[in-house]
Amino acid sequence: MIDTTVLLFVFPAIMTFAGATDLLTMKIPNRISIALVAAFFLLAPLMGLPASTIMMHVAAGLLVLAGAFVLFAVGGFGGGDAKLLAAGALWIGLDGLVPYLIGVTLFGGILAVTILAFRKVPFDAYPIPAWAYRLHLPKSGIPYGMAIAASALYVYPKTPWFSAFLA
Repeated sequence: MIDTTVLLFVFPAIMTFAGATDLLTMKIPNRISIALVAAFFLLAPLMGLPASTIMMHVAAGLLVLAGAFVLFAVGGFGGGDAKLLAAGALWIGLDGLVPYLIGVTLFGGILAVTILAFRKVPFDAYPIPAWAYRLHLPKSGIPYGMAIAASALYVYPKTPWFSAFLA
């Protein structure tokens, strides 16, 4: 028998890893989004989600994937960000989708302002590690995976997943 408390931390652990990976490498490997999707389909039946609820979560993931790839196509998002955002939406579902997307927007804005302010500080004024130096470069982009992960972690305790695992 699998301890449901351990299962409760699968989604947060993978999302935290995704955010940290994006911060340190400016990339979100496909294996992270694949792990989130696989874990969803493995754990959804274990927690007793009915097929109709699973399909509503799938609809949320596909809806966000379509929108995120539009953002990717116009250069507003990286491909890894698009896939991570959709994999997160799969877990969050339609009920939490609006707070999730609002959170991504707010956390992303805070992140962007912080990094833009960081870029105004002369990098030779203090020693910084290579990953921080990359963030300092004007054209290096913003690791929005951190904002996606932060929003997912913020919304997750309000989802049926959290309450079902604790029941």
